Amino acid sequence: MIREKVILCVTALLVGDSKKYYPRYMRVSLPNWQGWLSFIKFELRYNEVERARAIFERFVQCHPKVGAWIRYAKFEMKNGDVARARNVYERAVEIMGNDEEAEQLFVAFAEFEERCKETDRARRVYKFALDHIPKQRVEDLYKKFVGLEKQYGDRQGIEDAIVGKRRFQYQDGVRKNPLNYDSWFDYIRLEESAGNKDRIREVYERAIANVPPVPEKRYWQRYIYLWINYALYEELDAGDMERARNVYRECLQVIPHKKFSFAKIWLLAAGFEIRQLNLEGARKIHGTAIGKSPKDKIFKKYIEIELNLGNFDRCRKLYEKYLHWSPENCYAWTKYAELEKSLCETERTRAVFELAIAQPALDMPELLWKAYIGFELSEGEFERTRELYERLLDRTKHLKVWISYAKFEASAIVGAMCSEDQDQDYLREQTKQCVQRVRRIFEKAFNYFRTSAPELKEERCILLEEMLNVEASFGDLCDVSLVQSKLPKKLKKRRPIVTEDGPAGYEEYIDYSFPEEAHTQNLKILEAAYMWKK
Repeated sequence: MIREKVILCVTALLVGDSKKYYPRYMRVSLPNWQGWLSFIKFELRYNEVERARAIFERFVQCHPKVGAWIRYAKFEMKNGDVARARNVYERAVEIMGNDEEAEQLFVAFAEFEERCKETDRARRVYKFALDHIPKQRVEDLYKKFVGLEKQYGDRQGIEDAIVGKRRFQYQDGVRKNPLNYDSWFDYIRLEESAGNKDRIREVYERAIANVPPVPEKRYWQRYIYLWINYALYEELDAGDMERARNVYRECLQVIPHKKFSFAKIWLLAAGFEIRQLNLEGARKIHGTAIGKSPKDKIFKKYIEIELNLGNFDRCRKLYEKYLHWSPENCYAWTKYAELEKSLCETERTRAVFELAIAQPALDMPELLWKAYIGFELSEGEFERTRELYERLLDRTKHLKVWISYAKFEASAIVGAMCSEDQDQDYLREQTKQCVQRVRRIFEKAFNYFRTSAPELKEERCILLEEMLNVEASFGDLCDVSLVQSKLPKKLKKRRPIVTEDGPAGYEEYIDYSFPEEAHTQNLKILEAAYMWKK
């Protein structure tokens, strides 16, 4: 090619008629860019603008590249023909709009319009380019667009440009990892701030289409909030109730309820129906939830709704289903009994408590027994309360049970002393009996901890302190010496700390020395001395 150029130039100089040899050279071969540009410059030296324009037309056909079209448009601009230059750019966009170098074409087109003071045209060029060029190639384009808005646009235009740039970043993020739901949330918030309903719905639909591939609840916990936010958007922002209902319905169909479920989505769907005054629809959703995936929250909310409506028979049926599903749930048993108590159904309340304590396994039995004892106390059934304490002590010998039992008996003393309608001698006799019962309970508790659980020294000490306090409250009938003779001495001792690597020093702790133990220890010492003497 270089050889041909040299021959061409030499021939033109020798002969002196270059116009004759340039066209012949262009017809004989298909020269590269430089050949075409040399030909165009040659024509321009002779002020042959039309011939140069015709050569440019052939040039862009022979070399359909973005750079060729840009040179053509700049040629027209240089000659002051703005309309022709714009036409060249428009033709280039139609032909080269999908080319890999299209970004350069759009930037050149927009800068051309900017130089022509056509800011709106330049803005439309950028927006058109951003909608048609693949997102991974528009970073520089966004920078140019934001620069244009900052220079010529108003506040709204600048904000739109910045939103567009952030939109590109979020789109690129969700394209690389569509299961990154935090990126979807950021993208959705961006679109909601822009306020375009169609765009917002489009992004929501794209986001919820990315269902987690693994049916494990931990992978679904973030995904499910996309559905929740979508439904709340349709209800609260868009005001389209039918769309919101469809979102809830589709979400409940997507979740694999046989493997796991979400109580939150069931409750939100039912709450939506209640807000639409569709009570039957809410009941249907709650019933379906209990049938497919029963959960504590669903039962509690459904019972709360029916209780507020005064449908007590429905509440009873729901409690029965609740307890059939979870018979070890002490909360459910207690609430069921409270319902019956509120309806003044004493026998039904007692029957519910009896069924509850008869269960082979309970999650929090102490709360259930406490509620049952409190119920009998509120009814004034002291004998039944004593019987309950005795039944409870058959199951557990916990320190708190002993103390509670003793305080219950002590409260009967206070009640007897406060009564003014009874004969004083009779009341004094009743008070003595109550005091004897309290002392007997404490004595049984003390004997249990001394013989059956001697290692629980701290519990035994706490028991004696409670005994002393209660005994002091008996007034004229008190005899604190009965307790003081049993109080232990506190001893500060040291014991070695043993770790996996061996001894690691000593630590101090508090030990208790009870009088009966000290007496036994003294007898052992005397016996050993006697044996040594023999």
